[in-house]
Amino acid sequence: MSEYDSVRKGKLVLKGEKPKSKKRKHKSNKAEEAPKVDTKDTLEHGNWWKVLCVDEIKGAVAIEFGRHTYIKALDNGLFTLGAPHNEGEGPAPEEILTAIQISERAIALKSGYGKYIKVEKNGVVTGRSDAIGSNEQWEPVFQDRKMALQASNECFMSIDEEDTVVAKSKTADKDQMLQIRSQTVQAVNLTKDVPEEEQGNMKQIEINYVKKFQKFQDKRLRISKEDGKQLEKAKASGTLHETLLDRRSKMKADRYCK
Repeated sequence: MSEYDSVRKGKLVLKGEKPKSKKRKHKSNKAEEAPKVDTKDTLEHGNWWKVLCVDEIKGAVAIEFGRHTYIKALDNGLFTLGAPHNEGEGPAPEEILTAIQISERAIALKSGYGKYIKVEKNGVVTGRSDAIGSNEQWEPVFQDRKMALQASNECFMSIDEEDTVVAKSKTADKDQMLQIRSQTVQAVNLTKDVPEEEQGNMKQIEINYVKKFQKFQDKRLRISKEDGKQLEKAKASGTLHETLLDRRSKMKADRYCK
């Protein structure tokens, strides 16, 4: 226990089901909301809530098979199914993993021993990797509030007859159904890494930079009358700041323009 103290969204293929056509979903520029949780279910699991999409899988997580039983890391790098917990209890320290989002579809998982989880050639899941490669990536797959976890060998995680964690089945049946639970609840602000001057539409961005750099001799803003589409093209090509400076220099309103 002391070691632990230091410590796509896609189609779920069920047996007998025919694949349905995929629908494209448009991304939103709005800040994501905090995950909606089932309060009763969350309280029954010691305030660990059930994730419903890939974006919610981050930070401390636990993988639950059945009810109140979680996969548990062993000191030899293997994983087994832990003992059942009482209602209201969360996972034990050795049952807690760290999730890292790799892409819109893939995650990596690190055990409390500081090793990344992957599937071996024989289908056994181990936590012995020091870095994230293709074999250490997992794809959470959701459908109808059910979930399965696909390994790099395109097989789904499950528990075998000896309670060892494996990934050997190409299809997701009831034995491959699991839940990932998290305690990380926070809103994600998509503009947190964007400078304040560059928040808003192109017109507002130009005004923001004029306010920041203009020489206010007569206290009047001088905004370029040139076509605003020029800024859209500049942003796409990575020359937004140079273009904004050029537009300000033509108005003779920038303290850095000679």
